[in-house]
Parts: sequence; C-alpha cells; structure tokens
Amino acid sequence: MAATTTPSASSLADIDLLSRDVFADRVPHEWFERLRAQAPIHHHPEPDGPGFWAFTSHRDVGALNRDWHTFSSEHALGGVVQLEEPTPEQAVRRAEIGDAGRLMLEMDPPDHTRFRKLLNRGFTPKVIRSLEDHLRLMSERIVDRAMAADGGRCDFVVDIAAELPLEAIAEFLGVPFEDRHKIFDWSNRLIGTDDPEYAVSEDLLNEALVSMFMYANDLGTDRRTDPRDDIVSKLIHEVVDGDQLTEMDFNQFFLLLSVAGNETTRNALSHGMTAFLANPDQYRLLLDDPSLIDSAVEEILRWASPVMFFRRNVTTDTEYDGHQLKAGDKVSLWYISANRDESVFDDPYRFDITRDPNPHIAFGGGGPHFCLGANLARMEIRLLFQALVDRAPNIEQLGEPERLRSNFINGIKHLPVRLSS
Repeated sequence: MAATTTPSASSLADIDLLSRDVFADRVPHEWFERLRAQAPIHHHPEPDGPGFWAFTSHRDVGALNRDWHTFSSEHALGGVVQLEEPTPEQAVRRAEIGDAGRLMLEMDPPDHTRFRKLLNRGFTPKVIRSLEDHLRLMSERIVDRAMAADGGRCDFVVDIAAELPLEAIAEFLGVPFEDRHKIFDWSNRLIGTDDPEYAVSEDLLNEALVSMFMYANDLGTDRRTDPRDDIVSKLIHEVVDGDQLTEMDFNQFFLLLSVAGNETTRNALSHGMTAFLANPDQYRLLLDDPSLIDSAVEEILRWASPVMFFRRNVTTDTEYDGHQLKAGDKVSLWYISANRDESVFDDPYRFDITRDPNPHIAFGGGGPHFCLGANLARMEIRLLFQALVDRAPNIEQLGEPERLRSNFINGIKHLPVRLSS
C-alpha cells in the first residue's frame, strides 16, 4: 500500500471520522487528541445524514458504555457498527438479518441478559483453562511452521496472527481443523466491506452470511442429536433458569464468535507485533524477563484497541455534561481515543509493557457489553507471544504493515517479517 499523509486538523471542522481512506493510512491520533482537548463531546457532520455525537474521553466513553438505558445498542437500523445512514441495499440486508434474529451486540437488557447468562457457562475460567494446553501447543506449532518455511520469511498477519484465533474458535466450537479457513474467509467478507482486498458484491456478502448460518445450523443440529464432551454440546444442552439456547440463538452466537473473536484477536496480535518491531527495546525487555508477559498483554490491548468505536442510539431527550442530546441521536464511543487519554495514561503514545496501572477499555469498559471472550483473547495473546519469545528472539520487519480500510476495525492485513532463533 502506498503511504499517504494523514491530513492535519487545523480546526474541528477539518476532522472527518468517516474517512476510510484516512484510517487506511493510520489511526489519526492527532484528531482524537484535538477532540479530547477541545471538544470531547462533539457533534460530527455527516453527508446526507443527520450527523452523530463523537465521545472521545476515557471518562465519557466508560460512562456511556454502562448507561444502556439512555444509550442503547438497539433502536436503529444502523446497528452498532455503522455511523452513516444505511444505503437501500444495506437496509434490506439488515432487515433480513433482523428477521433471522439479532446479535447479542445489538441487544439491551433484558434480552441481552438472558442471552449472556446462557453463554456464560461456556466462558468460565475453568472452561478457558481447559483450552490452554491445546492452544499453547498450537501457538508453538504456528511459530515453528512459519520459521521452517522460506527461511523464516512470512506474512505475520496471515501466517501467524490469523492462525491462532482460528484454532481457538475451531477448538471452542468443535469445528474440524480443515474447516477453519472457511471462517477466515466468511469473516473477512463480512467485516471488510470497505476494503478493496476483501470487498465483494452484495450477493457474495449475503452468500457468506448464509453459508456461516448454514454451517452453524448443521453444527448445532449435530450436537443436539449427538452430544459430545465439548463446549458446544454444553452450551446447547445447558438449561439456565428454565431457559436454553434456541437453534437461532446458537447460530447468532456462532456468527458473533467467528467474526468478533477472530478479527479482534488477530488484529491485537498484529498490532502487538508492529509495536514490538517499532520498539525493539520492549521486545528485548520481554525476552530478558518473560514474567512481564501479562503486563505486556494489557499494553498490547491498549495499544491495539482493535474495535475503534461502537455506536449507541439515544433513547430519550437527555442532557449530558451540558450538551443536549435528542431521542434518536446517533452516538459513537471511541475506544481508540479513550485508550490514549492523557488524563488517564502517562505518556500515552509510548508503548510500555511495564505500564502500571493500565485501565484500558479495549474490551469496552464496564456495563453489560463487556467482552464475553476477554479472558480467551488474553490467553491467546499471552500464548502466542510466549511462543515467539521462546522460539523467535530475533524478528526483522521486511516491509510496511498494510492496514485495513475501515474506521471501525483497527486492522492490519499484511506484515512481512523474518523470524529467526
């Protein structure tokens, strides 16, 4: 990807958080710095639409994330991932998805509470620990495989970072090893609609969605009729307060975990690697003191902030910190900005694996939508970087990272490196 220069913002009017091209170059941190300093609650214009509120401070993003009564994940055709008004084609597709059920991301309590309660049994510390030995072995195999091919030259994103989340999802859901790249392809199509490498026609986008639902339905049907000693069987057959997952509940969960659990962890791993390459002293620090791995994981999550924002929808006229918000207003919570907030983090633009405290909100902060898979993601990041430290103490960057064209996912598509012992 040819490097471009992100335009500076001499005034708030120059900031364009809808520009995918800007985010394809890099995260425009100077824009968020200006917003935090001058307008942490900012009404952002929108071509052909009513505009939206941008909340960029750590305090406000955390507060609004917890107030689901006023700032809802429901009540809008745009859902939680899109700020612009949907095109007619998008409106049709979202209506079709709505007919098939809603993702947990787009629910408020009590529906969200019911769904989360049913899924919590699959994400207990005991269940996550049960995956650790397998994922540690997979992490080591992934690194060994990359080092053995082409003299250690590889695409870190495709050959390493993408592999472990797919392995984790396959193990968690009982997906056969040989099918894991189907999930990779489907999720790329669903997330990368604004990126020319992944963008496909509406027909192929719908095909990916239908294929994923059909795959999930077949998997769920198999476990209902032939339960096994695995997490999917436990989730499907578990009864909580007289309730259990329906067929559509499981299909929606499969879609959410396959896309959210795959894309976010892959990008956290990729950003972690780019941060270590740009700050070799920090990688050396981890090599010299592997006990820093847990602290390093938290700094990678803060640094990466794989989901840059989520949208909320105002349910009732309200005043917040002197600003009048109307029912129906669109609100964006910018986690990528909150995790660089100077009032919370000392020297926030420094990658520091010893940072303490580190109250990042990469998993959404508090409230009902705190990431269900946070501990699984933390474990994957820890295991992969432990494998890299043990096996590849020398990592050389061979080219510039290529970013995803998205203002929603802070994504890296390619990162050429050479690994050596």
